[in-house]
Amino acid sequence: METSRESALTLLKTYNQEPFHLRHAFTMEAVMDWYAHALSYGAEADFWSQVGLLHDLDFERWPEEHCVRTKALLEEAGYTPAFVHAVVSHGWGLTGADAKPEHEMEKVLFASDELTGLIGAAALMRPSRSVQDMELSSLKKKFKDKKFAAGCSRDVIRQGAELLGWELDQLLDRTLQAMKAVEASVERQCAAL
Repeated sequence: METSRESALTLLKTYNQEPFHLRHAFTMEAVMDWYAHALSYGAEADFWSQVGLLHDLDFERWPEEHCVRTKALLEEAGYTPAFVHAVVSHGWGLTGADAKPEHEMEKVLFASDELTGLIGAAALMRPSRSVQDMELSSLKKKFKDKKFAAGCSRDVIRQGAELLGWELDQLLDRTLQAMKAVEASVERQCAAL
């Protein structure tokens, strides 16, 4: 079943109302779209971005069943097995839905999910409250400070870089560039809520 962005957004908003969760969904949607184009998967960009949009579908209501509940919700909504696997693969080793990231897109989702949270938290600490003036060196300092955004797993981020076959700095830099490129569109979507 092919789904539209509108139907994916309706599904997201059925189970998510908190601005924090919606912002993260919009961020991951846009970052995944950026990565699809950057990694020469432009023809699959809608798939990548919808996976990003719906990756935490269950987290606001059922954090203890994260990815497990999402699998059921997506299947019930008629999403393809490939889409469901892609979404739940970001919980590999972390949740009860133990689908290993196999496709490059799934590895990008796994690697960038926690990292976008870290970058977003770092942006909020800046006078500009933006990623636009953030340098990689500043992000690396925040990454090394285990007390900063302690809920963002550095181990998962490192593991994601390894899955992709990238150096950690490459993952940090690419995801920071992605967030710079999409920040304005994410802000517009959040303002429209």
